[in-house]
Amino acid sequence: MKLGDKIPKDVFNELGINAFSDLPFIQQLNQKLNENVEIIAKVSSKKLQEAKDQKKFLLVTLTDKTGSVRAVDWYNADKNFTKINEGDVILAKGRVVYFEDHVQINLDKEPDSVRCLADSEYDFQRFVDVTAQDIDKMYEKLTIFIKEIRDDDLRKLLQSFFTEDDQFIKDFIQVPAGVNVHHAYLGGLLEHTVDVANLCKKVSTVYEQFLNKDILITGAILHDIGKVREYRVTQKGFEVTDEGELIGHIVLGAQMFKERAIKMSLNKNKLMQIEHIILSHHGELEWGSPVVPKTAEAFVIHMLENMDAKLARFRAIGEKEKKNGTEKLWSEYDKHLQRRLWLGGIEQ
Repeated sequence: MKLGDKIPKDVFNELGINAFSDLPFIQQLNQKLNENVEIIAKVSSKKLQEAKDQKKFLLVTLTDKTGSVRAVDWYNADKNFTKINEGDVILAKGRVVYFEDHVQINLDKEPDSVRCLADSEYDFQRFVDVTAQDIDKMYEKLTIFIKEIRDDDLRKLLQSFFTEDDQFIKDFIQVPAGVNVHHAYLGGLLEHTVDVANLCKKVSTVYEQFLNKDILITGAILHDIGKVREYRVTQKGFEVTDEGELIGHIVLGAQMFKERAIKMSLNKNKLMQIEHIILSHHGELEWGSPVVPKTAEAFVIHMLENMDAKLARFRAIGEKEKKNGTEKLWSEYDKHLQRRLWLGGIEQ
């Protein structure tokens, strides 16, 4: 089954994905030192301050999907502080300079140096990336995994989510697997889920006498479903919902699964095993799991989903450095992986 059978292929167009504008991204500003530029970015913070001579100035942190930059307004500080709010997307005009070892934008003195933009005035893709994988093919692969489930109860439960619930499918194929750490792009959750299910399928052939394949694949497909309620996609990028902040995707996912499993009269033993996989997939209490994996299937899913997330981080850092044309052998220290990454590759 393809998405076209359930959801229009232009589902992402609702979010305003259009051609890129010619304005530079933040990561390109270091190539425009001492030039006057216009840039579209989101306001992530603003602060009104006073210099030693008591002159007010405005510090604004601007972000897009490529990074962040500080903008300073010496001319219209009070006015622009009132005009813009955190979360606004603005068109900013100024001169790119290098100050205190960082690229900075000194905003122009004209009154229109900062202008808030309506959603229709900027490109959605300034703030989010889209998976490089084919959405239709990934979704079709997911439905094949579901068809291969031999257990009738588990297969029907999966189908109730992934082939019968159009709103769930629409949300699932759009949201990222994370807003910062891994698969942080449209289609990221679908990509992560398909990869984890595929890895679990391969591992099940190695330990076929030990692992319950149906429980394993079902758990792999369902482990992150709570992210459809933890994240939302807006014209300004990805946001964490209130229930995502207060409850989190692990508990939300367990609730979503259990509600549907009880409604479908799923066997109590199967219900507990899948619920345990969802609750334990982060692996450790300090990593957010309410319980550590206590079944073989839950342990496998934790290990493989953690590996997939970390490899996605490796890949993203390498691709970013390559796009920047770097010739460095080592990346900067990554706080999520808690290490620097070797970029040198292997000589042939």
